[in-house]
Amino acid sequence: MIQSMLTIYNTLSRQKEPFHPLVSNEVRMYSCGPTVYDYPHIGNFRMYVTVDLIKRYLLYKGYMVRHVMNITDVGHLTSDADEGEDKLERGAKREGKTVWEVAEFYTALFKDGLKALNILEPTVWAKATDHIEDQIRLIETLEQKGFTYQTDEAVYFDVSKFPDYTKLSRQPLEEKITAARQKIYADLQKRHPQDFALWFLRVGKFANHAMHWPSPWGEGFPGWHIECSAMSMKYLGETFDIHIGGIEHIAVHHANEIAQSQGATGKPFVKYWMHGEFLTVEGKKMAKSEGTFITLKDIKKRGLSPLAFRFLCLQAHYRSKLNFTWDALGGAEESVKRVENVFKSLLITSEQPVSRKNPEFEQALDDDFNAPRALSVFFETLSKIHEPNVDTNELYAILLDMDRVLGLGLNKLKPAQTIPVESIKIKNETQEALPDDLPKLIWEREQARAQKNWQRADEIRQELDNRGYSIDDTSGYKSIKRKP
Repeated sequence: MIQSMLTIYNTLSRQKEPFHPLVSNEVRMYSCGPTVYDYPHIGNFRMYVTVDLIKRYLLYKGYMVRHVMNITDVGHLTSDADEGEDKLERGAKREGKTVWEVAEFYTALFKDGLKALNILEPTVWAKATDHIEDQIRLIETLEQKGFTYQTDEAVYFDVSKFPDYTKLSRQPLEEKITAARQKIYADLQKRHPQDFALWFLRVGKFANHAMHWPSPWGEGFPGWHIECSAMSMKYLGETFDIHIGGIEHIAVHHANEIAQSQGATGKPFVKYWMHGEFLTVEGKKMAKSEGTFITLKDIKKRGLSPLAFRFLCLQAHYRSKLNFTWDALGGAEESVKRVENVFKSLLITSEQPVSRKNPEFEQALDDDFNAPRALSVFFETLSKIHEPNVDTNELYAILLDMDRVLGLGLNKLKPAQTIPVESIKIKNETQEALPDDLPKLIWEREQARAQKNWQRADEIRQELDNRGYSIDDTSGYKSIKRKP
């Protein structure tokens, strides 16, 4: 039975709330997926690491998690406010491919990135172009309930018909005539700047749009926002537990989702809204023009691991900004290697463990998924390897248990190359019997030296020194002496 003390910061209420799912022991969760027209950058992947941490912890707590993620392969324009060209069309022009080829290529690339970061796949991949009929039916429902109007170019949701439109963003909705007249591609028949497109018609700038389907309003394609409502409610129900995305979606995309979903059903759409903060690069916004557009491919080119980036993400709370620097990533790489080396050494001596939990680890994550605090508990536990008479089997079990949430892939590691214990000859030059754990420490030091883990070897030498022993390496044996 789940005994949850979990609290979640709900953007809707602007406060932490106790987590109580709609259905006992089950969590239904939707997370915003990629628009597959270009290489995903590390700012995108920070959000997916956040989603993975949340999902892993819910599973860790004993919940069954049904997770849906969308793949946007049509309808997302270069401006979230229905301006500009379709991003897939732009990608196709850039690369001289069809929109379908572009979508397929970048979808596969995105999924490869998730694997490299050890991110669990969603229960359902929901691709927008596979759910056109679902989106059309939802628009028809909104039309029947009086929330829409049609112009020569599109079918729009009329936000004036939905009084709670700004409830999530808490930004005042200005009553003014459209400012879109000043924009090249503005639909002059649009009634209010905040009205958003549900269906674009294949006319005007979209007359030659490559992706198009028949609809009651004419040949065309869906707007970006409608896909998330249609697909989330199809797989999770009209009301579900958690919706996760970046803070940039609060004012427009998620406000639109709420309006069209609740407008259609008359029911609350989502119980807990969660939003992750931005990642900056050297203090600057992620942008190609600034030279701060970094991908996982760039990380690999520098000989660094995607898991180091995952570790870096865990060092900041998901609601705090994270500033990426190459030095910080290098430090994260060293930390991951240290963790792996210690764990590999534990694999040599540990038996298959019974699950062991650390209450402080759970307390940290119960507080709105506080990964930095949980990571601190993890390293405090890791450091116990230096304590005399440590139970390595228990230590191994606790670390493995915590990594079910942290996702550093410890369960995939294999034991380090082993040196037989009997091959380590120890010459005792003291006048007393050696403590029982000393031969094991000496053996562990030789293991570290064989693996070129000089840091661990030096740590053990220092530990011996602190306990009053010195060790001399000779050709045939290890000579242990009492320090004068």
